[in-house]
Amino acid sequence: MSDIRHSLLRRDALSAAKEVLYHLDIYFSSQLQNAPLPLVDKGPAELLEEFLFQVPKERGAPPKRLNSLQELQLLEIMCNYFQEQTKDSVRQIIFSSLFSPQGNKADDNRMALLGKLVSMAVAVCRVPVLECAAFWLQRTPAVFCVRLARALVDDYCNLVPGSIQTLKQIFSASPRFCCQFITAVTALYDLSSDDLIPPSDLLELIVSWIFEDPRLILITFLNTPIAANLPIGFLELTPLTGLIRWCVKAPLAYKRKKKASLANGHPTSKIAKDSTEGDDGDCHQLYSKLHLSVLQVLMMLQGHLTEKNLYGRLGLIPFDHVVPLVEEINRLSDELNPLNASKEIELALDRLAQALQVAMASGALLCTRGNNTTVCSSLCSLLQLVISGPVQQPAHNALPPGFYPHIHTPPLGYPAHAAHPALPAHPALPAHPVQTFIPGMTFPYRPIR
Repeated sequence: MSDIRHSLLRRDALSAAKEVLYHLDIYFSSQLQNAPLPLVDKGPAELLEEFLFQVPKERGAPPKRLNSLQELQLLEIMCNYFQEQTKDSVRQIIFSSLFSPQGNKADDNRMALLGKLVSMAVAVCRVPVLECAAFWLQRTPAVFCVRLARALVDDYCNLVPGSIQTLKQIFSASPRFCCQFITAVTALYDLSSDDLIPPSDLLELIVSWIFEDPRLILITFLNTPIAANLPIGFLELTPLTGLIRWCVKAPLAYKRKKKASLANGHPTSKIAKDSTEGDDGDCHQLYSKLHLSVLQVLMMLQGHLTEKNLYGRLGLIPFDHVVPLVEEINRLSDELNPLNASKEIELALDRLAQALQVAMASGALLCTRGNNTTVCSSLCSLLQLVISGPVQQPAHNALPPGFYPHIHTPPLGYPAHAAHPALPAHPALPAHPVQTFIPGMTFPYRPIR
């Protein structure tokens, strides 16, 4: 590798990067003939960091930087390489060796370049790159997957208005990437704050994908060899947990957002207020469609789990994620004052109950009776507040001056009204015959089922 490095040092940045990819292709092609999963040696990893990610090998040396045109040309070189490489196994291992986090100073450059590469692959529809990115999302810790999702959302939802249509078109090109992208996005936007509510364009995109084909969110699960114990710290096999979180928390999160907007004095004009309420109304309809699609997918799962011999062994919706969701609902309800958000709380609880019931029936959620008791007990107080919310008083005729409903204290300034006449006594009721007690007779008891 030292000879290769010396030859690369004499080249310009772009030709050196292209040469590194050429040498890596030869190296891993030969390695794959001897082992199905070859390890990346230190030498190739150092070449990648120095000539692709521009991290100097010598300690204390100033970092190299490509200008914008050179960076664009480097992305084009990488896109063309993955497009032209016909062996999927070689593509996958080179993509992994390029962008798997190593826990060193090159990781920031690595993630920045990855975000731009996948964004370009979406724009020009480079399916091999998208497929490699889908596998990368599946095998990389969630904290890095969220960073990639944020980069794509910034490019296609925030940077250029209307560019979301470009992202929408990859649904048919790479469903596997779409599935993993949804999982990463639901991990990013957990509705824990107003900043973490998904943008309306992104929400509409994801709902349109799933509503068109609900099986989209099961692609990774259906096409991956699965063990009963899933690794911790990675994205889940499906975005089901995140989508349930969206549907359940959305009514309360948007109510909180509206409350904060009013508290800050926005929107001040009637036009702005009507526009905000219209946007929120459209979002609520989208969440309703999404909730329906999630329930449809949950109903499919029993057959798929049985086919994979995982029914009763693998919970695609971990119970450990259900308890925090209930706690978040309780916290949001307390923050909003349950008496002022009874409709939103009721809708959130309805969606949660429906999702949990269907998930348990299909085997997607594995829990015991004691687990159910824990969840229900934490919701009982919230349900009680919804049930005992503000009661609508029945309509009645105008009250005479001086009379005030009995549940209120008469205000000062009203004269005391005259006492009501005493009601006539009721006639005495006839006495009932005494029932004789028979010790030997059993009480007919039927247990409630």
